[in-house]
Amino acid sequence: MTASIISGKEVAASLRNEMKQEVNELKDLITPGLAVILVGDNPASRSYVKGKEKASAEVGIHSELTEMPADISEHSLLTKVEEYNQNPAIHGILVQLPLPDHISEKKVIEQISPEKDVDGFHPINIGRMMTGQDAFLPCTPFGILQMLKYKNIETEGKHAVVIGRSNIVGKPIGQLLLNENATVTYCHSRTNDLQNYTLQADIIIAATGKAEFITKDHVKEGAVVIDVGMNRKEDGKLCGDVAFEEVQEKASYLTPVPGGVGPMTITMLLYNTLQSAKAFIKRDNQ
Repeated sequence: MTASIISGKEVAASLRNEMKQEVNELKDLITPGLAVILVGDNPASRSYVKGKEKASAEVGIHSELTEMPADISEHSLLTKVEEYNQNPAIHGILVQLPLPDHISEKKVIEQISPEKDVDGFHPINIGRMMTGQDAFLPCTPFGILQMLKYKNIETEGKHAVVIGRSNIVGKPIGQLLLNENATVTYCHSRTNDLQNYTLQADIIIAATGKAEFITKDHVKEGAVVIDVGMNRKEDGKLCGDVAFEEVQEKASYLTPVPGGVGPMTITMLLYNTLQSAKAFIKRDNQ
C-alpha cells in the first residue's frame, strides 16, 4: 500500500476560492477586517504574518498589521487590543505568539473580544467548542478537520490517537474529533508504550514537535496519518513529526511537510474572520 497524499495546498485553494466569492458578494455590505499585532522581531513570526497578509489580500479581506517593539509594556499591548475590540471595521484580532516573557499570553488572549477571537483561543470559545456550541475553532485543528472532510475520511466510530497535548493543537483536535463521534485517545511525552496505542489507531494526529518521531512501527496498515509537525533536519530541510517515506508505505492517507497542515491554518483564520464579519452584519440588523 502507498498512501494517498492529502494536500493542504489543494484543500486550502478550494476553500479560499469559495471565500473569495463570498467576500465579493458581501462587498456592498461589509469588508471583513483582520488586525494582526506583532510584538518583537521573531523571524518565524514575521514570516507567518507575511503569509497571513498575502492570503488576506488573495480573498479580499482587509488586513492591517501593528508592529510593536519587544520591550513594549503589557499595558500598552492590552490597550491596543482593546482599541481593535472597539473598532467596527475590524472583525478578527490576532496577536502573534509567542510573546516576550514579560507579557502574559493568558491576559492578552482574554483581552480579545470572544466575538473577534478568530484564533479560537479565548476561554469562552474553548468552552463553546467543548460543549459543541457555535464557536471560533482553533485554526490548525479546524484545518485538520476540513482536510479529513475534503477527502471524505470517516471519523465517526473510528479510533483517533492524538500525540501531543498542547492547547493550540493537541487538546482541541481531540475534542473536535470527539464532537464528530470518534473515539479519542491522547498520548504525550509521559505515555508509556506509545506503540501500544498508535497501533490501534485508525487516525493518528502527530503533534510531538520531534522530527520524524513517528515511524512505520507506530502505524497499523491502512491508518490515516496527519502530520502537524514542522521541524528542520541537520541538512536544513523541512520535515514533520512523521518519517514520511516509510510511513507512506503503510498508511492509507498521509499529509506531507511542507504543504500539508500548514496552508490550512491560515485558511481557517480567514474563514473565521469572514464568519465574524457575517455575524457583525446580523447583529447590526437586529
